Amino acid sequence: MNTTELIKKSPLVAEMARCRETLWVNPDRKGSPVGEKIVDIDEAEARLLRFAPFIEKVYPEVLEGIIESPLSEIPDMQDALAMDTGGVLKPADIPGRLFLKCDSHLPISGSVKARGGIYEVLKFAESVATENGMLTEDDDYSRLAEPEFRELFSRYSVAVGSTGNLGLSIGIMSARLGFQVTVHMSADARQWKKDMLREKGVTVKEYPDDYEAAVAQGRREAQADPRCHFVDDENSLDLFAGYAVAGKRLKAQLDAMDITIDEDHRLYVYLPCGVGGAPGGVTYGIREYFGDNASCFFAEPTHAPCMMLALTTGLGNGIAVKDIGIDGITEADGLAVGRASKLVAEAMESRLDGCFTVDDGRLYPYLAILQDTEDLFIEPSACAGFAGLPLVAEGRMGVPAPDENSIHIVWATGGNMVPEEEKTEYYMKGCRMLGAI
Repeated sequence: MNTTELIKKSPLVAEMARCRETLWVNPDRKGSPVGEKIVDIDEAEARLLRFAPFIEKVYPEVLEGIIESPLSEIPDMQDALAMDTGGVLKPADIPGRLFLKCDSHLPISGSVKARGGIYEVLKFAESVATENGMLTEDDDYSRLAEPEFRELFSRYSVAVGSTGNLGLSIGIMSARLGFQVTVHMSADARQWKKDMLREKGVTVKEYPDDYEAAVAQGRREAQADPRCHFVDDENSLDLFAGYAVAGKRLKAQLDAMDITIDEDHRLYVYLPCGVGGAPGGVTYGIREYFGDNASCFFAEPTHAPCMMLALTTGLGNGIAVKDIGIDGITEADGLAVGRASKLVAEAMESRLDGCFTVDDGRLYPYLAILQDTEDLFIEPSACAGFAGLPLVAEGRMGVPAPDENSIHIVWATGGNMVPEEEKTEYYMKGCRMLGAI
């Protein structure tokens, strides 16, 4: 079936092609168990614990060397979402408690990509050091900060294609270990991210095309060098495993707060989605630890709904947004992806509850309201999840309706590394759209 026929046959694809806000409820979502194990979360967590002494040594601000973010309750933001904003945002009464998972404030690189990206670099470093007879699992991994290891790693290289945040995570950690590192960045990546990487000694290659072109070129160059490790955002199980650890960590955080998740206390999680690696891995981890008592939703820009397109058509990564006439251009730069990850699309077929798309014009008002109510800044793309709250509250996402016992978590995917002048610019734009100035 060609794309013209697809648009004619599917009202949902037709809505996406018009870049209208829409939603998709997964008809194949299953309860627990949801399929064969894709990655071993306990193994990934154990590796991160082995590296904790190294992380603590080179980044003393990272307490005990554990790269983790706060889970912050945001009741004032919840109250604000129920208020009339003059038609900019639809008022929504959200039953239950609302939290922000602040991966926007993860240490080292300030985004959710610090989970999977840093994990994959650390795993590669471990394999190189082990294969060269310089490290065993029983060693104190703080040794990896010593000069002989930097000299070893300098003989190897790491490459990645990125719209920005994954590039920061890969670039910062790879350079700190001593690897030669190249980040292939698409045209929509923010200039400050490119500048920061170059300041860290990273080679940044810029492309006038989109994310998909940057990844393809990075992959080609890496394949020509046997000592180059290419971080494949579209297909990497290592990235996926690093992200999936978030499910185990979230369980521990909720337990510490005496918050129970069960059939009478349901969990709803809202995750911004680009190519799918980070939200897919997080969703996998959440479903592993909370089973059928958790519902996960992906938020995508109206101009780049690659995962919704992949899942609703059943074509996976065999279809891109440009195939239905969408330009893929969005203010949510980290979500500006035209083709979904094959790995994630397949993993989400039975695990994801649904997707919804968000117009760029709604991101800045959410950003400004969050800043005003909770004194928390997250970047525009990280605000996309808030648009799912009214959809769930209104019973439109095909899941049990939330009540006063429910827990909602909006996953904030980035923002802490944004320069102050850009933070101010984003905030003021949101205030103007709300009519506050």
